[in-house]
Amino acid sequence: MYSIGDRKKAIDLYVKNGYRATRTVRELGYPTRQTLLIWYQEYQKAGGENGLRPKQRHYNDEDKQRAVDHYLDDGRCFAHTIRVLGYPTKKHLRAWVNELAPQERIEKRRPVKDKPTTSFNQRTAAVVDLCFRSGSAQRVASQCGTTRPQLYQWKNQLLGRDRREVGMNSDNDPMDCDDSDVLTSRVDELRREIADLHSERHRLRLENDILEAMEKVRKKEIGIDPVLASNADKTLVIDALKTIYPLKELVGRMEMAKSSYFYQKTVMAAPDKYEHLRAQVRDVFAASGSTYGYRRVRAVLIRNGIVVSEKVIRQIMASENLVVPRKKTTKYKSYIGEISPAVSNIIERDFHAEAPNEKWLTDLSEFHIPAGKVYLSPVVDCFDGMAVAWSIGAHPNADLVNTMLDDAVATLGDGEHPVVHTDRGCHYRWPDWIKKMTDAGLTRSMSKKGCSPDNAACEGFFGRLKNEMFHGRSWVGVSIAEFIVHLDAYLHWYNHSRIKLSLNAMSPVEYRRSLGLIS
Repeated sequence: MYSIGDRKKAIDLYVKNGYRATRTVRELGYPTRQTLLIWYQEYQKAGGENGLRPKQRHYNDEDKQRAVDHYLDDGRCFAHTIRVLGYPTKKHLRAWVNELAPQERIEKRRPVKDKPTTSFNQRTAAVVDLCFRSGSAQRVASQCGTTRPQLYQWKNQLLGRDRREVGMNSDNDPMDCDDSDVLTSRVDELRREIADLHSERHRLRLENDILEAMEKVRKKEIGIDPVLASNADKTLVIDALKTIYPLKELVGRMEMAKSSYFYQKTVMAAPDKYEHLRAQVRDVFAASGSTYGYRRVRAVLIRNGIVVSEKVIRQIMASENLVVPRKKTTKYKSYIGEISPAVSNIIERDFHAEAPNEKWLTDLSEFHIPAGKVYLSPVVDCFDGMAVAWSIGAHPNADLVNTMLDDAVATLGDGEHPVVHTDRGCHYRWPDWIKKMTDAGLTRSMSKKGCSPDNAACEGFFGRLKNEMFHGRSWVGVSIAEFIVHLDAYLHWYNHSRIKLSLNAMSPVEYRRSLGLIS
């Protein structure tokens, strides 16, 4: 089948040679004289290169059926049918037979002979017999179960093409014994090299399998040296691979005594002595809303009469994956400039109070949920961290903080006039806030501009609140009103139920009740 370029080249040369077809065919070597004349006629008739493109014949259903019937009735030979009918191509005829008579199709396949497989040692022994033979190479090949060409191919692979056979040369004279020694030495060297390669491959495969098993055992320490792992982890790795490799080889590679392996197996098979304690730790952690760390979990257990060390609690929480969610967010800022003169910082980062209602802290915090933003304005007592009062709203305006201040002032007794420490936000510098502070006899205290550590205790309150109640949860589909209910419920739980280790593992309300401050 000639391409369009071949046809174009032949026609151009035909015209150049003065329309002499014989000369053109002689120079190009193709096609026949008659075919060249047909190409030129098609070229002239089509008026250009379109005449060079092979014509596609379209066959109807009768043509297809005729070709298939001839194929089935006259020997089922594709070539014979095409030669008799003059159409189609073998590809088309095969497709028609598959379409019209798929069950009649005969596939001619050559029988596949199973080739015998030979090991390296067998090939080496055959080459040695060939080199030291006393008879013909064909006899050696027959004894080894192979062919003479295959036998010489093995010899060339092992010894090279320039090495002659030892034993009988072309003149049937014995060869020099030095060649025999060289050949024997070469064969021994090759055997040692093959053995070394097998040993190295086995070692690399063992190391790779150990690393993969170690990665599954210690997911957070991918790539760690297996030798530096604990005996418990080594035992898990050995158990995963001992069906593939000998135990002696595994403990040697892991640099672990065999007795240590069996000791770890005994320990792992023993029942878990902390099984009952695990359930209690999970219950305490779940009851806290996934907010208690190991210290407060231990404090709750001690209150329930269960004495256990912190180390055990940490191990149990780590194995049970009891992790308190943490996330850092930016704090809401309400500073818009100097509205009124700022007051001095009376607290001076001393957040300790000997009695309730001596030092109060307040600030604003923002909660961003899919439904919108919610703002919290609390008053925190430095005595025990209790939230004295709070207000929650969808807008950080003056009404939010003023309402909170009115509720906090309503809890004061006679003669109680605490210091109220704030940042320099605009809410705490409006005339209305200043008037309420003066009317209640409260003392104002302010942080330096942009200095959050000056109000660190209140910032810590917000951090604990968001880590325990807000972060790590999905608030999709929760409306602002529903979120306010969740936040208000948490603040009540914070005051009445959430224990603080600094208060002897009691909540603020329980601590004040133990001191007789409230009934």
